[in-house]
Amino acid sequence: MSERGGVRHFLLALQFFTRIPVTGRLAAWVGYSPAMLRASAAHFPGVGWVVGALVALVWLGAVRALPAQPAALWVAAVFSTAFGLWLTGAFHEDGLADTADGLGGSVDRERALAIMKDSRIGTYGAATLVLALLAKLALLVLLAQAGGALRVAVALLAAHVTSRLLPLFVIRTLDHVGESDGSKSKPLADRIANGAVVVGVLWWLPVVPLALYLLPDGAWAAALLGAALGGGLVWRLLQRRLQGFTGDGLGATQQVAEIGFYLGLVLGLGAAA
Repeated sequence: MSERGGVRHFLLALQFFTRIPVTGRLAAWVGYSPAMLRASAAHFPGVGWVVGALVALVWLGAVRALPAQPAALWVAAVFSTAFGLWLTGAFHEDGLADTADGLGGSVDRERALAIMKDSRIGTYGAATLVLALLAKLALLVLLAQAGGALRVAVALLAAHVTSRLLPLFVIRTLDHVGESDGSKSKPLADRIANGAVVVGVLWWLPVVPLALYLLPDGAWAAALLGAALGGGLVWRLLQRRLQGFTGDGLGATQQVAEIGFYLGLVLGLGAAA
């Protein structure tokens, strides 16, 4: 892959998964094709760097601006989480809700896939989404209480990058399922190559020294284990219930891996204390 091609694929991923404007002449230069979108999957963790850094800045700004009161951490967590939802268009959260509706609404594979294609949110999706958001808020506040505001900022950055690496392994190891018409994930139906996973890992690697510098080794390892277990749980559900992945399943993988990262980090910090 040429350097110019890599930049175009990264910008396409940024355009597809965030509200950051890639328009006008820049969009024309980037271009689009199903093959390019498939190649852009390698840069999912790169999008995590952008989203995670911006969300972390909002968190730090809110903590600094708010009065030094216990409730300030909750307000900062709400502001940073809300900003992240706006920045990504709640793309992954929508996938989590649809996946929960499908897998919770029917044990039949075809019926579950049909439910997941329905744009309306059901009981399982609503309950899962509310619980997921509450879990994020509570874990961020607990992280701040256990490790301080700066460690939360590092956790936000590392979690967004790490959780966007996990879907690459889902795409690489499972088949795309469901109807192809109108499916946003259809360009990913042909499994990505090992090289794309390697590029994703290269995007992720710079997180390691940053996290090791600011987090205890055991806590960092626990965070990675939590993300891996969260992503692995969704992988197992997709493999067992659907015999493959959908775009919604990729969003669910990212969300559960992100929550698993925060939970593992909280437990790791507690053990290190």
